[in-house]
Amino acid sequence: MRKRAKLAALLVAGITPVLAGAAPASAAVTPKRSCPVDYGVLITSHKAYRLPAKGAYFKDGPGGTMTASVTKATTITYSVSTSLEVSASYLFASAKASVSGSITKSVAVTTGHTYSHNISARKYGNLQYGSNGYQVSWESNRTNPNCSVTTLASGTAKLPATSVGWHYWETSS
Repeated sequence: MRKRAKLAALLVAGITPVLAGAAPASAAVTPKRSCPVDYGVLITSHKAYRLPAKGAYFKDGPGGTMTASVTKATTITYSVSTSLEVSASYLFASAKASVSGSITKSVAVTTGHTYSHNISARKYGNLQYGSNGYQVSWESNRTNPNCSVTTLASGTAKLPATSVGWHYWETSS
């Protein structure tokens, strides 16, 4: 009877008794970690890559001087390789943010650009017009509710930049 009176006095006073082996009612329960499900594309690497314009390749020699002009308009477009379908516009937005502010979906090669170069004796000069773009490696990821990340797809893409011009090299034949 005395124990009941003490317990009743504690409860009336607003004090909760703690019994051995039981957690107090005010103990915080650690909630499970939760993340919103999210999808994204990550550019994992990039390097400079030359994207040639079709029909804008010239060879001259041996020796002498080589001069060429762009006389044909063409468009260089992006290419994507993947094992899973990924929105090309989504990939371009990610690449633009990660690699360069000048990446485009396509770039037009226009007339009016002339280039001249001396060719070494007994060598052949080669000229090709194109875009100075990027080759990027990318991953499409999903953040799961438990905060782990799942890779959904990965691949490479060759992305033209707005910079265009001539590329010159020499060969022995």
